[in-house]
Amino acid sequence: MKLVAATGNQHKLREMREIFPDFEILSAAEAGFFEDVEETENTFLGNARLKARAVMRATGLISLADDSGLAVDALLGEPGVYSARYSSMFAPEEWLRAHMPLCEGKDALNRAFLLERLKGKTDRSAHFCCAIVLCFPDGRELTAEGRTFGHILTEERGTNGFGYDPLFFSDDLQKSFGEAGEAEKNAVSHRGRALAALREQL
Repeated sequence: MKLVAATGNQHKLREMREIFPDFEILSAAEAGFFEDVEETENTFLGNARLKARAVMRATGLISLADDSGLAVDALLGEPGVYSARYSSMFAPEEWLRAHMPLCEGKDALNRAFLLERLKGKTDRSAHFCCAIVLCFPDGRELTAEGRTFGHILTEERGTNGFGYDPLFFSDDLQKSFGEAGEAEKNAVSHRGRALAALREQL
């Protein structure tokens, strides 16, 4: 089966291809889709559905989209659907000016802002959530969700993965996702669990 993954994120693509080795998974660009789908929903599932439908309509192929993020209990679920743009949306301008020279890229800036928001918090429990939508040209849709639980460290550990991985200490692995190998992470990750649940439906 040929699928189009509604993402340009190479880390996500690699995870999807490793979990679905018997499927041909094209990136959006490989399928000729270059639009930036605006994520206007307030849930992971809603945003995943927006992306899957847009890519399916444009390419005529079965489309797979995910939306995922980190939810921290002490911050009432932040950063949530804003995980990828957390600092740019919520950090004060003076904070950004002070920290941008110290952080290499958007992910590092988001992690720094999360640590700032958690200063003085004793409850550092958190989970990653992933919602997946598989959209068929005939109108059928399959959805699945996965979660993985842990807590936010006070400093980064490891250089693997992406996003908040170096700060997320996994209950399953007893190490940060930044310290875990790809196969280890995929076995317990929110995206791995959502994709496994989707695969069962297929």
